[in-house]
This record gives sequence, C-alpha cells and structure tokens, in this order.
Amino acid sequence: MNGLTIALHYGGGKHLYEQIYLHIKKEIREGKLLQGERLPSTRSLAEFLQVSRSTVELAYGQLVSEGYIEAKPYRGYFVCPAEELFDLEKTEDMTEKWEKEKTGDMAEEWEAEKTGNMAEGWEAEKTGDMTEEWEKEKAGKENMEGYAYDFSPNTIDMSAFPYDTWKKITKNILVGANSNIFVSGSPKGDYILRETIAHYLHTSRGVNCRPEQIIIGAGNDYLLMLLEKILGRHVKIAIENPTYRRAYRIFDSFAYRISPVAMDRKGMSAEGLRESEADVAYVMPSHQYPTGIVMPIGRRMELLKWAGEKEGRYLIEDDYDSEFRFKGKPVPSLQASDRAGKVIYIGTFSKSIAPAIRIGYMVLPLPLLQVYEEKCSFYSTTVSRIDQRILNEFIGNGHFERHLNRMRKIYREKHDLLLSGLKTMGDSFAISGENAGLHILLQDKLGRSEKQLTKAAAAVGVRVYGLSEFCVGEIAPQWNRETVILGYASLSREQIVEGLRRLEEAWRER
Repeated sequence: MNGLTIALHYGGGKHLYEQIYLHIKKEIREGKLLQGERLPSTRSLAEFLQVSRSTVELAYGQLVSEGYIEAKPYRGYFVCPAEELFDLEKTEDMTEKWEKEKTGDMAEEWEAEKTGNMAEGWEAEKTGDMTEEWEKEKAGKENMEGYAYDFSPNTIDMSAFPYDTWKKITKNILVGANSNIFVSGSPKGDYILRETIAHYLHTSRGVNCRPEQIIIGAGNDYLLMLLEKILGRHVKIAIENPTYRRAYRIFDSFAYRISPVAMDRKGMSAEGLRESEADVAYVMPSHQYPTGIVMPIGRRMELLKWAGEKEGRYLIEDDYDSEFRFKGKPVPSLQASDRAGKVIYIGTFSKSIAPAIRIGYMVLPLPLLQVYEEKCSFYSTTVSRIDQRILNEFIGNGHFERHLNRMRKIYREKHDLLLSGLKTMGDSFAISGENAGLHILLQDKLGRSEKQLTKAAAAVGVRVYGLSEFCVGEIAPQWNRETVILGYASLSREQIVEGLRRLEEAWRER
C-alpha cells in the first residue's frame, strides 16, 4: 500500500504522531488493516501526509512497542497477528454492565460511602510493618553490605522528593482537620481518594473502573493477602518465570499451588499457561520484572481469551512501574482491553513517590467486587485517613504530575548516561530492557557465567544482580545464566560513571 488516508488536525489537543498512531491502531482493531499487511514506509507515509519522517517514526515506534505491528529488517513494517482481538472488542462493555449491576443493597452502600456515613469507630492501628522498607531505604554502610556501588533494581531516587510540598499539604490538612478525619472510614479507603485514583488510572493507563471497584491498602503485600480471601484458598496460580520474587513468596505463604510458566520474548507463554491448568495468572504486561518485556497486543488477547474460556479464571495485572517509559507513549494496561471482567489490576505509589508512602490500590472486576462486599468488607482500612487525604491533595492539585515529570527527566538522564557508558563494553554484552523501567539487563557474549560476572564485580566493590535471583526453580532455556541486572535509580551520575569504570575493569577480557 502506498499511503494511509488519515485526516490530521493541526493545532488540536493531540500531537500529529499520536493521531497517526491512534488511526492505525483503530484500523487494525477494526480489521481494516489485516494480519501480515505491509504498511507504507516511514518516508513514503511522511511524504503522503506532508509531515516530518520523525513524526511517522514515533507513531510506528509506539505501535511496535504495543505489538500491533512488527518491523522486519530490510522489508518494512507489517501488521502483527492478533487472534480473537475483534471478537473480544464486541463483547459487552463493562460500563453498561456496571449500570445493570448497580442495583439493590450494593447501590445503597456505595451511596453511603459517598456521603461519608460509613464511619464505624476509631482505627486501632495500621497493619503492615514498614520497618523493613525503611531499613532498605536508609543510606549507609549497613545497606551497602560492603559495596561502594550498588546497582540495585529495587531502589529509587529520593533526592528530588518534594519534601516542602508534602509538609505544607500535611500541615494544612492537620490545621483544618475536624473530628471526621480521625475516625475510620470506608474499608475500601476514602471515596474521594478512590475517585481521584480512578480518574488518574483512566487518563494515564486507560483503566476503566468506578471508584467503588478500587480497594486501597498498605502496599501490594496487603492487597495480595486480601485477594487470597476473595479468590479463596487452594487456588492454582501461574506466575511468569523469571518473576518478582516477593510476589512469589507471598503466594507461596498461602495455600496456593504455584505453577511457574516459562516466558518467551513476548511474555508469559499462552501455551504454557494452558498446560499449567491454573485458575489465575499473575503477569506484568507493561514492563515485566525483571526482563523488561512489553507484552504485545496479540499475546494480551491470548491471555484474555484464556481467562474468558472458564468461570473463575482471572488475570492479576501488576502494573508496578508503568510511569517510567523512555521511548514513545506509555503502553496501555491489560485491563484497558478487558471487556469481560477478567483482570484484577494492582498498582502502587512506592516507585513513583516513595516506598514509605505504603499506599497501593487494587481494581476488582465486578464479579469479585460482589465477593469482596459479601466476605471481606468488614476488614478495616490499613491506611491512615490522614495519609489518604495528603495523597489525594498531592495528586489532585497537580503536584504528583509535576513530580513524575521531574523524575522522568532525572531517570532519563541517568538511563542515557548508563547506556552511553556501556558502549565501551558493547562487544562483550547484549543489552535488553532498556526502553522502560529503572534497570537494564546485560547478557554476556563471551560465555562467562552469571556467578563469574557478579563475583568479579564484587571484587572491585560493585554489586550487580544475577538473573537467577528472580527465577523459580529451573530457569527457562531462553533465559540463560549469563545475564546480570543493573539498576540505576538511586545512584548519582558520578556513582554511575565510577561504577561502570570499575565494572569495565573487572570484566575486561583478558
């Protein structure tokens, strides 16, 4: 095909590249651009639309990231296969279903939440021990464990945290506080914060939900434990391998049967998921930890199809660091494509604001929301109402967006500095996972094992992390043990430069 007829609007609310991206995405989803169909080259489409080539490249790059199209070397761009995509889009819209469900006792309870009539007495204590998180965040020798430079993938940069703004909001809330703020509110969390989070998730991640579907809790640990009460005991759960080990340990502490599913280059294998005979799958589609894989739309549809084939099947989407993407637009959530109420969406502010905030959120699909109301609504909220009010003001008054923009700039500079410094080792390592998140992967080309690499780094006072630390049982064949992980968020620019210099010295081929 020589061109795409796209009506571009200049001076509107959307950038030109975004209009091109949205148009092609819509054409694919509606079946007007078919699987395997070749798209115009970036040069020819740019000439046809009378825009710069970089504008088209940005649009194509975003479509590639989301898995709608693929780039074949020396051949061009082609539409990816996305089985079941169109059938799923025709299923009942959850908004309409919500209105049908919003009747009876639940409607009265939701209205009571809005008007603030759910206070039931003093909150005796906040559950969830934050000591461990605080200790991890402390700077000092005890945290460095003898390493001069720690490329940890689990830390963030707190140097630019808006302490003055946070203190000012806290002071204003306490000065103007009345007795209502000191009584326990809704077990789900304050309605006003859930309303703010619902709006934020829809605009930033495409999540479709009402405030009533959101449960606020003291971090993901609590939310996953609450989810066990909702899903029931003796559930068989499939997890990606390699995966987020903390989530694995939490699931392992339940009566769950855990089935690790090997990942391929598109994420959790749909075939492996079927073979696992699991009831629930835990996935990180927007930026898998630790591999950095962005699950393409075709694979997402396969997982949604799997969940829709049987009653009681669900997907847990952990969207842990979706805010930090360095190429193209943020990839929409898996929940945004869910039309059958099969995705449980979980997120947190630990990466985007601070670990000690300890505020996470879970979006329940309608069938599980009903179960929560019946079985779990007597649990008290685990987050102080004062903390909830502070966070609501921080997001609602635009401070959160400004903080994110500032942190994206800081992390991008560190990210680019790290990649630039690794160029001198380009012949020894293959880099992956570099377009999002706060860490990258290095795969050795010279046959050196993960153990040799981490040991050599430790000898010069630098800590790096082997991929095996994130695997459950035997590592999948495609994820060999010659891979190490470098996080960069908490390191200064000077520390990144010196740390890389030491690594180059330690790993220099002899």
